[in-house]
Amino acid sequence: MEMAGSEAVNMPKTYSLNMFKDFVPMCVFSETSQGGKVAMEGKVEHKFDMKPHGENIEEYGKLCRERTNKSMIKNRQIQVIDNDRGVLMRPMPGMIGLVSSNSKDKKKTQPVKQSDTKRTRRDRGELEDIMFKLFERQPNWALKQLVQETDQPAQFLKEILNELCVYNKRGANQGTYELKPEYKKSVEDTSAE
Repeated sequence: MEMAGSEAVNMPKTYSLNMFKDFVPMCVFSETSQGGKVAMEGKVEHKFDMKPHGENIEEYGKLCRERTNKSMIKNRQIQVIDNDRGVLMRPMPGMIGLVSSNSKDKKKTQPVKQSDTKRTRRDRGELEDIMFKLFERQPNWALKQLVQETDQPAQFLKEILNELCVYNKRGANQGTYELKPEYKKSVEDTSAE
C-alpha cells in the first residue's frame, strides 16, 4: 500500500498490509436518531495490520521520537499578577462551598508536627493503670493530651480508650474521652479509701 499526499517529514510512504482471519468476529451497528432503533450494518471478517516497509523503518523511528519529544514539551505559561492584593482570587459572594478565612480555620489547616522520636508501647496493664490515675486527676481528656501525658503511640492509645472510655461527640466536653460508667464507680471507690 502506498500513501498519497503525505507531505509530512519522516512519514513513511509505503506500507505492507498483513491480513488476519483468526480474531474474534465483530459486527458494526448503527442507531437512528428518531426512536433509537438499532440496526446491524455489517460484519468485520478480516483484520489488517499496517507496517512501514524495511527501507522506511528508520524514518518511522524518527517520526516516533519527534512525537514523543513534542509530547514532553510543556507549553504552560506562568503569568505574574502584580499589585492586585488577591482580589481576583477571592470567591464571589454566594458561591457554594465558600471557604471562610477566619483564624479558627487557619489553625486547622496547619500540619500537625510529628515528633522525631518514636514512642514505644508499654505493657497494656501498666498503661491501663496510668489511664485510671489520669482520669482520677481529671474526668475528661483529649487524645492529644493523653498522648503527651502517657508518651504512647496515638493508635495504641485509641485501642485502649475504646475499651475503657466513651468519646464525647456533643456537649460541653466535645472531642474528649471520659471513663465508661462501670469504670467510674471503681475509680471513685478506690479514691475514697
